[in-house]
Amino acid sequence: MNTVNNLTAETTDRLIDYMKGCITEERFRKFQQTIGLRTRHLTLVLEDIFQPHNASAVLRSCECFGIQDVHIIENRNKYEVNPDVALGSSKWLNMFTYNGSTDNTRSCLENLRKQGYRLVATTPHKDDFTPETLPLGQKTALIFGTELAGLTAVALEMADDFIKIPMVGFTESLNISVSAAIFIQSLTGRLRNSAVPWQLTREEQSEIMLTWLRNSIKRSDIMVRNFLGNNTLQGNQTE
Repeated sequence: MNTVNNLTAETTDRLIDYMKGCITEERFRKFQQTIGLRTRHLTLVLEDIFQPHNASAVLRSCECFGIQDVHIIENRNKYEVNPDVALGSSKWLNMFTYNGSTDNTRSCLENLRKQGYRLVATTPHKDDFTPETLPLGQKTALIFGTELAGLTAVALEMADDFIKIPMVGFTESLNISVSAAIFIQSLTGRLRNSAVPWQLTREEQSEIMLTWLRNSIKRSDIMVRNFLGNNTLQGNQTE
């Protein structure tokens, strides 16, 4: 489905208007309501998460609380999703996988830093910030490590800050899917109650809306080709 790459904003909006007739008005209103609450100001990075249950639960939490982008680092372990746990959440998210180099962690984090993200490592062994105290003015990438070993030395070295969940029991850490849900719920709630411009741009909303429509309509690739073909023909006839 590469036919929608590099479309102008006007063409994207016209294509959305063309395709939305294939879903109910109620469903399209839900799309509009949901897209308005999505954010890229906060994103998640998952380094070598290998248990399908945990991997899927994190995606579900991201979708439920409005985080649009998830960055997946595969150094040793392949990221696998359990559909019974994810409940289709992955089709509403943008997922970026890093597995093509000898140092995928560094590649991912350098890429995010170039996009203006502050890198915040989640670890119980540092004492910098909590979900209640982490500053949210800058775009923030939360980095989570493996279930057993935690984050790699590279991730910890590259982190700008560290964050932990305060706990008062004997157990040192929570399951990663539980930790991610706590962080996401707290930080997105604070973000939406702040003056920080956390919403997607209009162009980002249109791009994601088109992806959602394509994922919701059977044989949508044919619709896209027909629309683009007809519009190209009309443009040639007008010239």
